[in-house]
Amino acid sequence: MTRKSSDEPTPPLRASGPDGQLARADFTPERIAAYAQLAAQFGDAQFLSEDAREKSRAETMAHHVPGQDLWVFGYGSLMWNPAIHVDESLPAHVEGFQRSFCMRLMFGRGMPDNPGLMLCLVPGGTCAGIAHRIAPEHVESESKILWMREMLSGAYVPTWIDIDLGARRVRGVTFVMNTAHPRYLPGLSSDEKAARIAKAEGHLGTNRDYLYRTVSALEGAGIKDHYLDDLHTRVRALVDQTP
Repeated sequence: MTRKSSDEPTPPLRASGPDGQLARADFTPERIAAYAQLAAQFGDAQFLSEDAREKSRAETMAHHVPGQDLWVFGYGSLMWNPAIHVDESLPAHVEGFQRSFCMRLMFGRGMPDNPGLMLCLVPGGTCAGIAHRIAPEHVESESKILWMREMLSGAYVPTWIDIDLGARRVRGVTFVMNTAHPRYLPGLSSDEKAARIAKAEGHLGTNRDYLYRTVSALEGAGIKDHYLDDLHTRVRALVDQTP
């Protein structure tokens, strides 16, 4: 069999879950290596090594009490496509952080010549989302999947936060924007964000579908988010104008 030259493009990687969603099968060391090769061809930020990613996980999980549940706060696709085993999912909100489409996206739901934007948590305000509970016996395996999902390029900072579940508060992990990362794009106007989201597309689908699904997940949980609702209206208007 002829071996493929290392400088030939890697075939596009498709999500293996239903309806284009990511699944646990998409997060293996081999799959991540293929993602890293593809991202390098696109000129995106370099991926973390497996050792660096595991070091981040170990440092974060050192603050988790063994034998207890692990709560994870989702505010974007983690709400509707966690790709990990969760035992419970509840509406939740956190103080001191807010959503922002502020990460340059050239991979997944965008391309170098058609970049999109990814949702992040940034300091300030409050944020409503979905908190997932991982049972104690699954914490080790699912946290590994979670770090492969969220910590590919080091664009996030794993952060312990207080999560308000309404009837009680729990301590949990979320992923906050690393403002020192080269993919951080502060200061974009709402019109600029909407324009990018409306047209960007990559091997995982469209950027606007990511927005639509996020809004739908919040609506399903009885949550209103004026920031996302405004962007949703702007993006829908731009898409409707497209011939």
